Amino acid sequence: MFRIETEVDKSRRDLLRSRLLDTNTAASPVLRALRGTPAERERPLHVWALTDTGALAGGLVGHTWTTWLHVTYLWVDTPHHGTGLGTRLLTEAEHLASERGCTHSRLETWDFQAPEFYKRRGYAVVCVIEDYPPGHTEFTLTKRLG
Repeated sequence: MFRIETEVDKSRRDLLRSRLLDTNTAASPVLRALRGTPAERERPLHVWALTDTGALAGGLVGHTWTTWLHVTYLWVDTPHHGTGLGTRLLTEAEHLASERGCTHSRLETWDFQAPEFYKRRGYAVVCVIEDYPPGHTEFTLTKRLG
């Protein structure tokens, strides 16, 4: 018999994550080899574009893990659309990730955001989730770096 609870519990979340990490490490020789090495940890990767007054014109937030760059957010302020700023931010992030030993990049975007932008920069769609959020489509794209 089990009791099911639904409250948010950070200590149980951390315990669950630790146990899942142990299970995954035991099951995967690749993850086992990474355990305890610098490549095991996610490293933040941020690229910012500021105007001459210091205002945020755009930015990219992501992280590197093993040989992958994961782009979490890429945003360019409306007045700077079409100036190449998004490309500059993405290119710089890919360059920094390559310097960290990354060979691939991944990201998610919605149909109303920028799937075509990423495709023009060499990304390929590897996953499509229809109606997520309702009425829209989410795409996962990847790219080989280098």
